[in-house]
Amino acid sequence: MGRIRLDLHAVYNDGRAIESEMRRVVDEAVKKKIDEVEIIPGKGSGQLKKHVLRFLMRPDVKRLYHRLEKDDKNFGRIFVHFRH
Repeated sequence: MGRIRLDLHAVYNDGRAIESEMRRVVDEAVKKKIDEVEIIPGKGSGQLKKHVLRFLMRPDVKRLYHRLEKDDKNFGRIFVHFRH
């Protein structure tokens, strides 16, 4: 149970670091049976959010989580929900 938060502001311009960090938190959520991962790509131009969503939609990643939720109150947040 619980939540992991990943703020991507620090690595926003490094595609490999972004994917590495996202892979790390998804794997950690699965391993530790975390219910939810909050990913913060920030608002910006929307390119980082698109990158995050493309990563999460990859078949090898998508099979690991239950559903995605885009925060309708805050454009700069994405929630990934897991079912264990």
